[in-house]
Amino acid sequence: MIVMLLGALFGAGATALVYGLRPPRPALADVLAALNAPVPPAHSPARDAGEMEWATRLGLWGVPLVRALGFPTKSLRADLAVCGADEEQHLAGKAVCAMTALVAPWAAVVLLHLGADVATGWWVPLAGSLALAAALFFVPDLSLRRQAERRRREMRHTLSLVLDLTVIALAGGAGVQQALTQAIAAPQGWAAGALRHALHIAQLTRTSPWKHLGELGRQLDVTDLVELSSTLSLAGSEGAKVRGSLGAKARAMRRRRVSEADGAAQAATEQMSLPVVGLFAAFLLLIGYPALAHVLSMT
Repeated sequence: MIVMLLGALFGAGATALVYGLRPPRPALADVLAALNAPVPPAHSPARDAGEMEWATRLGLWGVPLVRALGFPTKSLRADLAVCGADEEQHLAGKAVCAMTALVAPWAAVVLLHLGADVATGWWVPLAGSLALAAALFFVPDLSLRRQAERRRREMRHTLSLVLDLTVIALAGGAGVQQALTQAIAAPQGWAAGALRHALHIAQLTRTSPWKHLGELGRQLDVTDLVELSSTLSLAGSEGAKVRGSLGAKARAMRRRRVSEADGAAQAATEQMSLPVVGLFAAFLLLIGYPALAHVLSMT
């Protein structure tokens, strides 16, 4: 009975792990609704602490230890900034995953000893707990990195749209600041909100908008924003030079997006061929196994 219970628990854990690493794709309507949704208001620390899950609160004590290991790294901090995630909660989640991995093998050994009277020794659960803790410690980073990459693609898409609209407004005789303001007012979503916030700071401080866009790009680790800031800082404030630089950058971003879409389509095509190869191999095995078994039985 205890062996069946352990098998069920292992199967449920493996299913949950696979589901967490490869979640189902959202529906197209949900994606479009998320793109058009307004920017959510900032949460206060007290409210975030009240809404924090009990597992995360349990892992807060391990945050200093995680920081002592050198986390969050520069890339992880940029991913947290892109996703708008709280740094303390993410590190607490990493600590909870590591603690769970350290305890799970010992609990399994105790259940095996009590239920099936199987003695495994101390080195098996020790090695298993260390290996599992090292693996699960980075599981929260994987999901965060996927979400951050999706948000960076959304930022690049929004920036390309804003640049196209800005070039059109500059061709119509608008100034640089006016053209940017008109272009950024149309798109929706968190990326457009971040760009509007950077331009609003530039208007309040009466500084160049390219400087604040470059700071936003360095904060979010979006290289297109940093390159745009560097290019337009050298171009100056003259309308013709700025329009030429913006047009060149917009064309380069469109070509990059087309190449990325083509690469994603090629990768999806290759992935679709894998099930066909697996079915063909299984068919060959089904045909060849009776003949091989008959030959082996004759010998």
